[in-house]
Amino acid sequence: MDLEKTVCYCMSVTAGMIKDAVDSGAGTVEEVQEATGAGSVCGSCLEEVQKLVDQFVKERGEA
Repeated sequence: MDLEKTVCYCMSVTAGMIKDAVDSGAGTVEEVQEATGAGSVCGSCLEEVQKLVDQFVKERGEA
């Protein structure tokens, strides 16, 4: 996965920034939104943000 890929263009949030938020304890889209701003402007990236949160939370649980 490319952690440099921009997921939220409105707030310039990358996949890596979402991973960092999850690694720091965020476990829901709402918590990631609070930490990064991703998905908080137009909302068009929310589906992708949700997929990444789910993936990173799962990885965190297995680590």
